[in-house]
Amino acid sequence: MPDNPEESPTAPSQSPVGQLPAAATAARSMSPSVYAEAGSERLSSVKVSELMSVDPHTIEQTDSIRLGAQRMLEHRISCLPVVRDDVLVGLVTEADFVGRVVATAVSVDQAVSSVMTSQPLHVSPEHSVLDVLTLMTRHRIAHMPVCIEGQLVGIVTQTDLVRHQVASSVFMVGDISRMKSSAAIAEIVQQLPRLLCSLVGNGSSAFETGRIMSSITGAVTRRLLELAKQRFGPAPVAYVWLACGSQGRQEQTGATDQDNCLMLDDSYDPDIHGDYFTRLAEFVCDGLNESGYVYCPGDMMASNPKWRQPLSVWRGYFDEWIERPGPMAQMLASVMFDLRPIHGAACLYEPLRDAVLAKARKNSLFVAHMSSNSLTHRPPLGWFGRFRKESSGEHRGKIDLKHGGVVPIVDLARVYALSAGIPVVNTTERLGAGVDSPVLSQSGALTLKDAHEVILMIRLRHQVRQIKQGQKPDNFVDPALLPASERDRLRRALQSVKEIQAAMNNRVAVLGR
Repeated sequence: MPDNPEESPTAPSQSPVGQLPAAATAARSMSPSVYAEAGSERLSSVKVSELMSVDPHTIEQTDSIRLGAQRMLEHRISCLPVVRDDVLVGLVTEADFVGRVVATAVSVDQAVSSVMTSQPLHVSPEHSVLDVLTLMTRHRIAHMPVCIEGQLVGIVTQTDLVRHQVASSVFMVGDISRMKSSAAIAEIVQQLPRLLCSLVGNGSSAFETGRIMSSITGAVTRRLLELAKQRFGPAPVAYVWLACGSQGRQEQTGATDQDNCLMLDDSYDPDIHGDYFTRLAEFVCDGLNESGYVYCPGDMMASNPKWRQPLSVWRGYFDEWIERPGPMAQMLASVMFDLRPIHGAACLYEPLRDAVLAKARKNSLFVAHMSSNSLTHRPPLGWFGRFRKESSGEHRGKIDLKHGGVVPIVDLARVYALSAGIPVVNTTERLGAGVDSPVLSQSGALTLKDAHEVILMIRLRHQVRQIKQGQKPDNFVDPALLPASERDRLRRALQSVKEIQAAMNNRVAVLGR
């Protein structure tokens, strides 16, 4: 792919400094690029100033080609703006050095101006990301200088745009995987609020956002386990680290704690191996807490010996919960039926998961108890669809969208999955499985799926507003502050949950017979 607009037969003439050529404006509606198809309206609100690299490395037009190549190598960059007294006059890239120097045997002692692209296209810091994307796609260029009245102030590359639009989390995961300490990891994770704002602001769905946020937590966990191995040595027996709760379901938001456990091979001997896994679990849980994934208030973490056991003990746990489903068993099952392997020998867990799922599905009494448990949390709606707000305390006048909106759907989806033998743990995927079950019809599941997306998005937008105001994100929303259309969607979504819970309530007695 050519790096320079002059190599394209459709490259426009140089536009006035700080202005886009008319073709760029037309490209907003005409370009068939995948970027536009991904949602141009999302990108038009993000300015170039938010993405550009400021004070980029440059080269004077009279400097040699050799110096330009050395500078690119030294700074690991793929292009150099060419300036005269800080005014942009050209651009030289790696492709220029290959195609215009090496291929034609030009002396590297010549001035860089002899092989540069003169008067390259450029934008101002106030232009949108969409403007840059359409220009770069239309003219097949990979670098865009940013100028104010001719003065170079920054540069935007394809990598910058990819980081923003497609794979911000991938770059963050890559950075996390190279960190040498929990403190360094925590420093990277401080960028998560900004990532959340970007995802929501660019129109990502709640499903997509949850996946991406959870992928960061997984990367942090895996890196901490690798650092633990460097510190304590290789594990003496096979193990698998599992996430549960929202991380297990890949539904994390801006307000989350940690829920995890360790499943060990049955060759585990507490007298011989116990100290190693105690230190490993504490190291990882402490590191997660340092990164902002606070300790679980219920102590459901691998650092708790109860949740750090060999496979045979875990099998006993699940048998007990299924065969004697009392209130405590229901609560524990509600967390542990959302397990997902993060690191280690997943083969330890998968056969147990399949066996437990088959056993749970066949036990109508257990399904009835889990169905009853799914009715514990009720949507905050009163008579005539009025919101039932907190009447006192710090959240007075607000509604809890986690326990009153998200949790009821998560619980219903779990029962639906257990009764239908659905192995996935993500709520959206559970509800979208497209099967009927003894507790919930396919149409009811799809209704809950739609309601889940609506409630989660309102919750995420609320958290983004709090982040931008410098507040700690939470789950308590004041309906009066929501736009009327959003408030109506929330009311309808909560009403759908309320109606399905009412139908579920009528089935519980039948299931338990």
